[in-house]
Order: sequence, then structure tokens, then C-alpha cells
Amino acid sequence: MSTKTDKIDRLAELTAQTETSTGHSLAYEAFRRLRASKMAVIGACIIAVFVVLAVLGPWIAPYSPTAQAWRGEVLPAQSVFVGPRGENWLGLDHLGRDEFSRMLVGARQTLLVGVVSTLLGFTVGCLIGVGAGAAATLGGRLGRRIDTVVMRFIDMLLALPSLLLAVSVAAVLGQSLTTVMIAVGVVQIPIFARLLRGAMLAQGGSDYVLASQALGVRKRRIVLGHIVPNSLSPVIVQATLSLATAIIEAAALSYLGLGNPDAAVPEWGVMLAQAQRFFDAAPMLAVYPSVGIIITALGFTLLGEAMREALDPKLRS
Repeated sequence: MSTKTDKIDRLAELTAQTETSTGHSLAYEAFRRLRASKMAVIGACIIAVFVVLAVLGPWIAPYSPTAQAWRGEVLPAQSVFVGPRGENWLGLDHLGRDEFSRMLVGARQTLLVGVVSTLLGFTVGCLIGVGAGAAATLGGRLGRRIDTVVMRFIDMLLALPSLLLAVSVAAVLGQSLTTVMIAVGVVQIPIFARLLRGAMLAQGGSDYVLASQALGVRKRRIVLGHIVPNSLSPVIVQATLSLATAIIEAAALSYLGLGNPDAAVPEWGVMLAQAQRFFDAAPMLAVYPSVGIIITALGFTLLGEAMREALDPKLRS
């Protein structure tokens, strides 16, 4: 019996970590393809620069992001603004604050919101997906009913436009940075839940699952030991892609006035919202945070797409 169990465990491992003709694992081959992909390299470089700036921003910023040191030089009522110059590389905003310093410090807030909200959506979504997938795969008739109820609720959330759902959650919880994280995280939950549940259903019909059941292996061990690990690859790829979406949605909530109530704290979405009033006289105040959001989201998207291609078994050579 132990020999058969070992064979089943080995079969499950091979499903998650396929060996190539050279004896290399799937993870190694995926990393090799990522390293050779220009799209992945560009995305990784963009993300690395963004993370470095976000972490070191408060220390490398030349001025305080809240100091109105040049307030007298800016007259918004008369459409008088200061553009890029030697001491202010990106010019001054409408209150005489250094725009370059605010962009650097604002990167940390943008990264924090994106990462925390994605982790929240990933964690809760995976818990729901594991429960629904396990119930549908090995839970019998009762399990399938539970899966149906849970998935209909998830479908209801997916049917709502993501921004509308995020705005609704933020409006209920009140205006704060934590609210933005929770609102964006809630939007991500049904995506991860649906994806993981679908991957688990696909794994549920595998030979090693049927053989494990025939040998009397505990359902918990089958689900947590084999089905879930073999189903995580597409979810991890989606997490990378969701970071880009989270950054954009967080910026949108801040733009709508649902973000940090302290407008003095720099955050790219808040900076974009403040700049719209002066777009005719100083369009660059809106261009800087917009370009930052776009490039950062592009970096995560490129890396996520490259990861998906690297892990796709149809593309293995």
C-alpha cells in the first residue's frame, strides 16, 4: 500500500513540476524563458525602478513634499506657475511645493495601496476558491450545492463593474487610505476565487486524484497536498496582473476624492485630482502622475503576461 501511495504522490509532483528532456523542472524552464523574454525583462526593470524609488523616495527627495517653500512664486488665480528649472526638476505645484519630491514620495503610497489590496484580494479569494473547489471536487452532492451557492454569489460580484463596486465599498467605509486598500481588495476577491476554483476543478479529474480516492487517501490531504499546489500557477500570474489593475483603481478612487483625506500627503491619484483644476494653465502637473501610473501598470502587465506565457504548457519546447 505504501508503494502505491508513493507512486501517487510522485504522479502529483510530476503534474506540478514537469520534467523536461534535459531533466530540468518546470520552474527552471519557466525562469529560463522569462530571462530570455524581452517583455519580461522590460517589465521587471520597470518594477525594480518603481520599487526602489518607492522605498528610497523619502530619503532621496531633495525637499519636503509638504513644504510650500516657493508659495509666493505660484499664483494659480492668475494662471502663473513655475515649470521645470534647476532647483525644481519638475517645477512647482499650485501651492509652491516641489513636484519632483512629491512624485518620489507619492510612489511609496501608490505601491503600498497596490500591494496591500492585491494581497487582501489574493488571500480571501484563495480561501473562498479552495473551499468551493474542494467542495465541488470531493464534497459529494452536498459539496456541489455549497459550491453552487458560493459561485453564484461570486458571479454577482463579477457582474458588477469593478470601479462601481470599489466606489460603493469606499463610500460605505468612509474616506481613508485604508478604505482604498479594502475597496480595491474586495474587487479582486471574486477574480482569484473563480480562477482558483476553476483550476482545482480541472485538477480534480486527474488520474492521481482518482487513484488517491481509490486507495482511501484522506480528502484533506488530496486537496491541500496535491490539488491546491498544482492549481496555484495561474493564480500567481493573475496576482501580478492584478497589481497593475489595483494601482489604476486606487488612483481612480483617490481621483474621485475617496482616498486619503489629507491632501497634503502625496499620492499619484490625489496629485492627478488636484491638477485637473489647473490643466489649462499647467498641464504637466497632471501629466507627471499620469505617466507614473501608466508606466508602473505597464511594468506589472508586461511581467504578468510574460509569466503566463512562460508557464503555459502549450508553449514548452
